[in-house]
Amino acid sequence: MNIRTATIKDLEAVTSVEAECFPPAEAATREELAERLKYYADHFWLMFDGDKLIAFVDGFVTDEETLTDEMFHDASMHNPNGAWQMIFGVNTIPDYRKHGYAGELIKSCIAECGYRMKQRHPDSFSAVIP
Repeated sequence: MNIRTATIKDLEAVTSVEAECFPPAEAATREELAERLKYYADHFWLMFDGDKLIAFVDGFVTDEETLTDEMFHDASMHNPNGAWQMIFGVNTIPDYRKHGYAGELIKSCIAECGYRMKQRHPDSFSAVIP
């Protein structure tokens, strides 16, 4: 399995996984995902089995401590220098569930966010990174 962050070129694959993981009324639309990728593609962690996208975690950074419904619909609220990494979705296609892949993605997210925070605030960062 390979983990990396996204680019806009991943839009179709991300949209497909989102559609497999959520009912239509709850899934982010292609347009919403495109907007998210435009603002914070580097806050999408993708897991591949070969060339196949099997799972992803996404969310933006903000100074707000509480996740709100508005955040899901307004990607421009992303603040790359914010203090909080929000997680909007943890998506794993059904055939790959119950193998720990989502946990691996979350660990990658935590490690990457911890590294970024430490780079921005080297004197005040005290989180434990797995």
